[in-house]
Amino acid sequence: MIFALKKLRRAGRIPALPVYVDSPLTVKITDVFRLHPECFDVEARALLRGAGSPFDFEDLHYVEEVAASMAINAEPGPSIVLAASGMCDAGRILHHLKAGIEDPKNTVLIVGYQAQHTLGRRLVEQRSRVKIFGIERERRAEVVVLNGFSAHAGQADLLRYADRCRERGPLGTIALVHGDPRPQEILAGLLRARGHGAVVIPAPGDRLEID
Repeated sequence: MIFALKKLRRAGRIPALPVYVDSPLTVKITDVFRLHPECFDVEARALLRGAGSPFDFEDLHYVEEVAASMAINAEPGPSIVLAASGMCDAGRILHHLKAGIEDPKNTVLIVGYQAQHTLGRRLVEQRSRVKIFGIERERRAEVVVLNGFSAHAGQADLLRYADRCRERGPLGTIALVHGDPRPQEILAGLLRARGHGAVVIPAPGDRLEID
């Protein structure tokens, strides 16, 4: 996402705004990536060695301290805040949503899957009122969803993964525990059609025995 913003700025698609990466875990993970350039392909290693590092650009700020996170919403003028969502039910994103959800000048950009019955899902569904910290608020901010940035494997990827696992030996029971009900049912049918016979979709409260 940071590299995408950098490219958009270079292309003049977005103005030179302050960008805050407000997630201590993301900051630590980024440091790990910096320390291991051998894990990247040739093109990425060249970017890291030059001025085109995907982890840095002007006005990019990595935020770890709580006080610095709280100060973001008091800053004058526009900015871009990247915060881990936790389905928007936990973490620093909640404080930013509380501060900005009622302002029509703001945009909430959601780039990952949001499970049912979460604040993130209610935002994706364009609900006019949402609860944040137990208080119902008017959603006046624009909500935009970009599914292309999701880190979850798609249906085709999951089918290929199951097939490759089977090459190492017969599979036991496949339990589908993530996703919406209808896509889960479709995936279960496709797995069974490819010979993965024992495919289950556990319901809340179900117990699975693992050998």
